[in-house]
Amino acid sequence: MAKVEQKQVIVSEIKEKLEKATSAVLVDAIGLTVEQDTVLRKQLREAGVDYKVYKNTMMNFAVEGTQYEGLKPYFEGPSALAVCYEDPTVAAGIINKFRKNAKALEFKAGVIEGTCYDSKGMETIADIPSRDVLLSKLLGSFKSPMGSFARVIKAIAEKGEGSEEA
Repeated sequence: MAKVEQKQVIVSEIKEKLEKATSAVLVDAIGLTVEQDTVLRKQLREAGVDYKVYKNTMMNFAVEGTQYEGLKPYFEGPSALAVCYEDPTVAAGIINKFRKNAKALEFKAGVIEGTCYDSKGMETIADIPSRDVLLSKLLGSFKSPMGSFARVIKAIAEKGEGSEEA
């Protein structure tokens, strides 16, 4: 296979991933040890995130004309791409948590549901809890007042029963 054809296959691979994605996070992972990189890849894979190092020129061609075009200015130096298909903040969260022990890992930029963010923006987004956590908190906030209301009604009913017997 000719070199141009090989490059087209890689560009197509990236494009296909991005078409199905809800978000993409661009990181600089230079300086990670092999062990750290293996652990990071495993955590991302278990969360359903595709993580791969691509050449910047390949990513540049792949994002052209897509919602990920805002990443173009960040395609400098070594770059790894984490692509999420479901929860858009999961990759940023895992990477941010991993960064606490691996100082070499840095956010470059990211696109979350069509909006491009720089490294500072990605750090902020990474602190947002996952969709499941937010839903459970919401349900918990509904449950608490309802539970209190139910206990009050039960106490009133029990008090009413007790006064009829006397």
